[in-house]
Amino acid sequence: MSRKAIDDSVRASVEQYFKDLRGAEPGDLHPLFIAAAEKPLLDVVMRHAEGNQSKAADWLGINRNTLRRKLLDHKLIKP
Repeated sequence: MSRKAIDDSVRASVEQYFKDLRGAEPGDLHPLFIAAAEKPLLDVVMRHAEGNQSKAADWLGINRNTLRRKLLDHKLIKP
């Protein structure tokens, strides 16, 4: 999947979100969409890394402790 395809998918999701609001004012869009994208990203990367948090963190370009916190926040691992 190309960067353009990802951009198009996000754009379509945001457009659909605005349609679903039916004219209502949106709020807190940034955290909503970041969280919506982050959880499946982490889930897929962890699966491909076969649960190896160090490898997944390296692939994501983040610190392993940051990854662990995000996994806990999204309830993708147990404390």
